[in-house]
Amino acid sequence: MKLLTLLCLSAASTAFAGNIYENSAYRWTGDSIVQGEFKAYAVSPEKIVSDYSAQPHYFMPVEKQWTLKNDISAYPKLTTDNKLHTALYNMALDEMVNAVEPDTTLRTGKEWAGVWTRDVSYSIIGSMAYMQPLASKVSLMKKVNSNGRIIQDTGSGGAWPVSSDRMIWAVAAYELYKVTGDRQWLEYIYPVIRNSFEDDFATVYDPETGLVKGETSFIDWREQSYPKWMQTADIYNSEAMNTAMVHAVALDMLSEMAAELGDKAAAEKYADKGNELKKAINDKFWMEDKGYYGMYLYGRDFPILNPRAETLGESLAVIYGIADPERARRITESNPITPYGSAIFYPQISDMPAYHNNALWPWVAAYWAIANKKAGNEQGVLDAIGSVFRPAALFCTNKENLNLDNGDIATELNSSNMLWCLAGNIAITTRILFGVEFETDGLHFAPFVPQALAGSRTLDNFPYRGAKVNITVNGYGDKVVSCTINGKKAKPFISAKSVKAGEVYNVEITLSDTFTNNLKVNRQPNKKAPLTPITWVEDGYLNWNPIEYIHYYTVLHNGEPIAETRQTRYPVKKGEYQVIGVASDGTESFASEPRNVTQKMIVTIPGAKTTMTSPEVAYKPTTPLAGFKHGFVELDHNSAPVNIPFTVDENGEYSIRFTYANGNGPVNTENKCAIRTVLVDGKPAGKIVMPHRGVGNWNDWGQTNPLHLNLDKGQHTVTIEFQPSDENMNLKTNHALIECMTVTPL
Repeated sequence: MKLLTLLCLSAASTAFAGNIYENSAYRWTGDSIVQGEFKAYAVSPEKIVSDYSAQPHYFMPVEKQWTLKNDISAYPKLTTDNKLHTALYNMALDEMVNAVEPDTTLRTGKEWAGVWTRDVSYSIIGSMAYMQPLASKVSLMKKVNSNGRIIQDTGSGGAWPVSSDRMIWAVAAYELYKVTGDRQWLEYIYPVIRNSFEDDFATVYDPETGLVKGETSFIDWREQSYPKWMQTADIYNSEAMNTAMVHAVALDMLSEMAAELGDKAAAEKYADKGNELKKAINDKFWMEDKGYYGMYLYGRDFPILNPRAETLGESLAVIYGIADPERARRITESNPITPYGSAIFYPQISDMPAYHNNALWPWVAAYWAIANKKAGNEQGVLDAIGSVFRPAALFCTNKENLNLDNGDIATELNSSNMLWCLAGNIAITTRILFGVEFETDGLHFAPFVPQALAGSRTLDNFPYRGAKVNITVNGYGDKVVSCTINGKKAKPFISAKSVKAGEVYNVEITLSDTFTNNLKVNRQPNKKAPLTPITWVEDGYLNWNPIEYIHYYTVLHNGEPIAETRQTRYPVKKGEYQVIGVASDGTESFASEPRNVTQKMIVTIPGAKTTMTSPEVAYKPTTPLAGFKHGFVELDHNSAPVNIPFTVDENGEYSIRFTYANGNGPVNTENKCAIRTVLVDGKPAGKIVMPHRGVGNWNDWGQTNPLHLNLDKGQHTVTIEFQPSDENMNLKTNHALIECMTVTPL
């Protein structure tokens, strides 16, 4: 009995001597990470050594050693029995110092100069708000334009509104307020966020679904996450789960800001908007059979759900309570986890290289770890921590992303010293193991320590509103059984009202050595989906190319499955058709490009011309304009409204789209997406978006997003005009050509 007692007493001190975490790909053992023949280990809290060799001929070098270079004594000091954990935390602080530029902004990564809205925002939410409050503030202010709106960075088809996740800025700005309590900051950010939302309500909120249009948040390399047939106008028209999550969280925070500033009516308005969006998210994206949310709605007139799991969106749903507690637990048990960690999305696109596709991004894995903590999933937390610590140790830096096939850095683009990844690494220590949570009323502590990490650890010199907090956490588990502050029994909480600048608060927390839940992790091999069918209509049949190793095909009509077949053709009537390939294990391909066989009406535009005269044209075409049949009208800031009369033969629902050209920028970047308001018979009908189609590429004509109209039989007039809410991110060039309008009965 005496020996057993001694063994139990020494368990915490020896826990780090053996395997802390192990799976089929790697193991964390003591102060080392071992992956096959490779090993990284902490020589000391200030040095990590690795013998990892990356894929031969990869263009980026691999660091073999990290040694502390910067003075990190001003930042919270971690003390733990595990040297590797301490060294990885110190490495993140070291790289954080590297990331602070001379102008006090936060650099995105070693290979990525400047401040990027989403990168800096997710970093601030993770840990920069309390580690670098001044640099966080300056960086956020850099991302507000002269119109007092949040800047959507350059992106697919010319940025906003094709990309529409800029509202993560609001979440970060409010996090900084919760950290600092700076009333002037709150008064500065409130109108910026409010005005940005009002533009978004007009341009990216879908009255039919209640969701938000636009690209997936941060997954902004379109070929990496969408089927190849989708053009940037299609991406604008799609509705991404994680972007909707960002908006829902930001609306809740905007409501809280309004309440704190005494604007009761606005607080109620934005709370209602947030609740409506959360309901739409749960109604439209939740997949009961899979136990998580689908990735996005896509298509044209009849959108369907892409059933892939998408880790950032699932994480945000759990962290911010958009998923109820039961769904939150199911998400952490159901989201597929590969041997190297949580995928950006799952399954992968088989004919696309690794970057967003087939990759783990450590900062997303850190958010996933925080989500598992919120849901009470011990194994999920430990698994996610391992997926962040493994690459940080082996590559001796916080890399941007990792290949899920082998855990390597051989992806299309990569960077060392990546801001949001180092911020996520820090957050694992501060937000999970020490449970630091900022709210407007004060600093809360809710540590969550997996049993494999049981022991005693301290975080000294943690800053809070001019005071210093020294935190000690003992044991493991998810419940606090005792807490003392400066030796007195207390709740695990320091009030914002009572905290005194210059004071020292010694917080000691003991955990329960138990967990409320016994949840699992859905470990899966890294899986790739079948190729996307390519379809065409001929002789009354929808035809498609055969896909290798396919089990069967699902035929969709107007967005609904109507048949399963092993053939490669299907008879068609009226309506929109698509095909999905299904593998023997049930994994689905993307749906093919929609083919609508309904008879359409082409409406020409009065006053069409054949030459451009707009002063807004950024790139003059090198050849005469071509590719149009009916002439075109030119739209710029100063254009008169365009009126298009047309007639329908019967009452019903119709879809209208416009053939357009926009050669003001490349397909993948810049910020000159053209936007216009459409009215039908003088009443607002929605927005059309005309993204870039290539620099100077005025001969390439595409289709805008569709607008759905209920029309009575007879004559109608469509009006296209510029309104203030149509202003894009460029502010100077908002220009496109429109050739004709297509009207399709639905």
